[in-house]
Amino acid sequence: MRYLPLNDDDRKSMLETIGVSNIDELFKDIPESARLDGPVHGLPMVQSEMAVARTLGKMAGKNTPAANVPFFCGAGAYKHHVPATVDHIIQRSEFLTSYTPYQPEIAQGTLQSLFEFQTQVARLLDCDVANASMYDGSTACAEAVVMAARVTKRKKVIFSGGIHPHYFAAAHILADNIGIEIVALDPAVDGEKAVIEHIDADTAAVVVSCPNVFGTITDLSDIAQAATAKGALSIGVFTEVMAFGLIEPLGAMGIDIVVGEGQSIGNALNFGGPYVGLFATREKFIRQMPGRLAGQTVDLDGKRGFVLTLSTREQHIRREKATSNICTNSGLCALAFTIHMTLLGEKGLEQTAILNHEAAIKTAKALGEIAGVEVLTKTFFNEIAVKLPMNATEVVQKMADAGVLGGVPFSRLNKDATDFENVLLIAATEVTTDDDIAELVSVLTNILKGAI
Repeated sequence: MRYLPLNDDDRKSMLETIGVSNIDELFKDIPESARLDGPVHGLPMVQSEMAVARTLGKMAGKNTPAANVPFFCGAGAYKHHVPATVDHIIQRSEFLTSYTPYQPEIAQGTLQSLFEFQTQVARLLDCDVANASMYDGSTACAEAVVMAARVTKRKKVIFSGGIHPHYFAAAHILADNIGIEIVALDPAVDGEKAVIEHIDADTAAVVVSCPNVFGTITDLSDIAQAATAKGALSIGVFTEVMAFGLIEPLGAMGIDIVVGEGQSIGNALNFGGPYVGLFATREKFIRQMPGRLAGQTVDLDGKRGFVLTLSTREQHIRREKATSNICTNSGLCALAFTIHMTLLGEKGLEQTAILNHEAAIKTAKALGEIAGVEVLTKTFFNEIAVKLPMNATEVVQKMADAGVLGGVPFSRLNKDATDFENVLLIAATEVTTDDDIAELVSVLTNILKGAI
């Protein structure tokens, strides 16, 4: 039975109440190029259930599963080994069906898992406090920008040239809607410290990245100190959380707000989601932090218990007075993160990170020996940027046709960066084998020689 309770008069009244003339105005922030001008091309308007399943099955068959080919894609979504134990545990009914706790104290198991997750994230990033997760790294970045403006009561935020373009886009849309000025520096493989000269008395925060989108590792301590000296906050962003098994945490560098993507731990690629955003900061900013915060306490009998300590900033509670645009958390993905992290332990995380770095070193060395290929990233964890003698998008397509998923063209992330059309982002992880690297080198060499 259909449930369509609104008539035209109802819709007109609702639009008038919020001050727009038609429904299309609600989508003005979506670029014209991303909007459909009609039904999805190639799909019939009506089909039976069996026919729909058959049609979609054929479409899905065009995908190239990452497990079946040498895989070097990264740029914010990484192929790691996730132990079978993780999937087994999260599919238990008490976990799989649990959701954001709207009556929190009843769900003690959910609250405890969130508390453990927060503890792990805070320790991993070397921060005082972490929240119960966010949608993904890009929304965590956007919320950090808004939070910094709220804390400093300033309206200008400076982004380094190493920020992932998707993270910048998410933050820019949210900031633009509430009057925050965004200053974006040009893309740069090793340009994090360039933000220092742009910090002034109007700056709310600087947003820098380590590792950045090109894979570069930078000591952000000088940036954090420079921001503090001018009364601004420093926001540190990352897309590869596995890096902190080896490199110094951003919190230890003096960064005020640390945000990023936790997908690499416990969560498979899943065609781009759902993922789990990590958000950590200093204790003095705890009441300005977005999202939920689970806390530990004791009950009337003195037994250990858990409560939802903070959630009152959210839209579902405070409506237009909310300080956060986040109304939930990626609970199941956060649980997967916690299970995988628990299985690894500190030593296991370090060992896995070492395997990642070793694979990346082998990959970078092999690519650097190919005529015409320049390795741009000099200091890295498991991802590098290389410059090719021809268009990176064309090369990636030819590699895919040859059975190798050879990376992500930077132009796919930022189509306006014309100087980077030949730049390819390549990631290697603990699942990358010597045979995979050899196949990548062989196929890329043949493409550059014109043999493919």
